[in-house]
This record gives sequence, structure tokens and C-alpha cells, in this order.
Amino acid sequence: MALKGNLRDFTVTQLLNLINLAHKTGTLTIEGPEETAWVSFREGKLIYAQLGNEDGTLTGILRRSGHISNRQAQIIKKYAQGKSDKELGLLLINADYLTQESILHSIREYILDIVYRLFAWADGFFRFDNNVLPPKDRITIRIDLENVIIEGARKVREWEQLQDEIPNLDMALNFVDRPGADIRDVNLNVDEWKVVSYINPKNSIRQIARTNKMSETEIRRIVYGLIQAGLVDLVRPQGMPMPAHAPQIQPMDRQEQESLVNRLIDRIRSL
Repeated sequence: MALKGNLRDFTVTQLLNLINLAHKTGTLTIEGPEETAWVSFREGKLIYAQLGNEDGTLTGILRRSGHISNRQAQIIKKYAQGKSDKELGLLLINADYLTQESILHSIREYILDIVYRLFAWADGFFRFDNNVLPPKDRITIRIDLENVIIEGARKVREWEQLQDEIPNLDMALNFVDRPGADIRDVNLNVDEWKVVSYINPKNSIRQIARTNKMSETEIRRIVYGLIQAGLVDLVRPQGMPMPAHAPQIQPMDRQEQESLVNRLIDRIRSL
């Protein structure tokens, strides 16, 4: 009988701990609000992961990791039809196009990226099917779960902190007006430049993330870094109405402003 339940009662961390301690072999299926993930294990070791409709073939993984371009991926798919991932991997290695180490590293990073994303899933249903393994044509790799669980817990804490710092992705960004400052002089990575290129009070953070195909954690991490660097500020998107419960702040009249300034001056002089 398959193990199944709700993530509200049994978290991803607890599931991985159980699989690790019991040295389970099989596939864990997790149905989230928007996507479904499949994670496979052999004797308690993580060996494979697939998320939704993502291209989890070797070609898709190598394209995602930057080892091949979109054009090269199309050519490989055209001329390698009918070949398994294992056969394709051997062809690429024998042709001296990629090393075995680079292929295995790309697969490892792809699997870990999927599993780390699952740590943030709080809602959904899970099912563990014993002895159900991924298709035989896929390349699997053995990864110890202890380190995965530790790193996953760290990422959850980071995600919670980022969510506290940037709780609303429907806010927009605007560049900070600093005389003499030039964004082109700042050393940004590729993903940061992708975000910067869409910064405009008309674009919400959520829209920027979707355009660049970034997760909520990825966009929050980048935006948080830009804010801490003093490059951008959070602003309400143009045309976005104020919430109904927002207090209406009445401006001070001139007499009140002068009185406040005088009291501050007197206070400073007395220090």
C-alpha cells in the first residue's frame, strides 16, 4: 500500500527524512497547487526529479545549464531522434563535445534545483510508490539526502526572510535618483540585468518574474539585493488603487509646519 497524505500534516523535510532513514526505493509524487513533481530514490539516495512539463531530457537539462544553445538543442533533437539520454550522453562524450563530469554535474544541479523548490511547498498532496523508478533511458545519479535536507532547510529560512522583506510581488520598482550614479557602472550578473531592464513603475515585480521565467524566490533575492545596494525602491504601480483601509493623511498647514520646525530647533539647541 502506497504512503500518501497532505503536506500540511507531513512536510517535504519529514518525507525526505523518512525516505533516508528507511532506505526507501521508489518515487515520491507531490501534487502542488499549480504543478506536480516526481522525485525518485534508490535505497534512500536521491536519483532523479521531474517538475511539471519542464523538459527534463538530457538535451533540455544541458540547454538549461548553458552547455548548449537553443539552436544546438534543436539540432540535437532533430538528429538524435529515437536515442535515449544515455546514448546521447555517450555520443556527446565520444565527440569530445562535453565531458562525463560536466554532464553529470548538470544533471545533479537540475535534480537539486527541483527538490529545493519543493521545500517551500506548504500545500499539496503526496504519494510514495515503492519500487517505482524513472524511465530506464534517463540518466540517474546518487545523491545523499542528509546534505540535501540541511541545504533545503537553509533555503526555507532564506525564503521566509525574503518573503518578510518583500511580501507583495504586485509592487513595482523604480530607480533611486542619485546624482552622478550610473547603473552601467554597477557589476551585475546576467539575471540581475534581466530584472533591471524591466524596471519601470508600470511593471510589477510579479510581471518581471514571469517575463524572465523566474521563481518567486529568485525574483525576491534579486530585488532584495538591488534594494540593499541602494539602486531601487519599492513603489506602487502606476494606476494601482490605494487599499480601502488605507488611512487618509491630511497635509499640515503652513502654521503647523513652522511650529514643528521651531520646536525641533529648540530641542536641538538644548542638547
